[in-house]
Amino acid sequence: MNIQIFGTKKCQDTRKAERYFKERKISYQFIDLTIKELSKGELNSIKRFINLKDLINTESKEYQASNLQYIIHNTEDILLKNPLLFRTPIVRNTAKAATIGYCPDIWKQWQD
Repeated sequence: MNIQIFGTKKCQDTRKAERYFKERKISYQFIDLTIKELSKGELNSIKRFINLKDLINTESKEYQASNLQYIIHNTEDILLKNPLLFRTPIVRNTAKAATIGYCPDIWKQWQD
């Protein structure tokens, strides 16, 4: 199992996701979205499992500042340029599945 966790250090659910995998001794790669943005390929991989609109954190300050609610085109490009618009954590099990938020029930199924 190859796990990637996309999130920020300040996000409580991201820290809980990291703790979940650490406690079960499952190796994972943490990608801090404040430092490194998602690549287009990573986003496309995640979009296979999660709708693009579900990835957007509509309650964030960045969402209000970007006026994304009024933009219907180029949403993906805006997300790639401003990764703080994403809901976190995004947990990806390399090309098999992806989740948003803290989802231990789903992650447990990945282990089986």
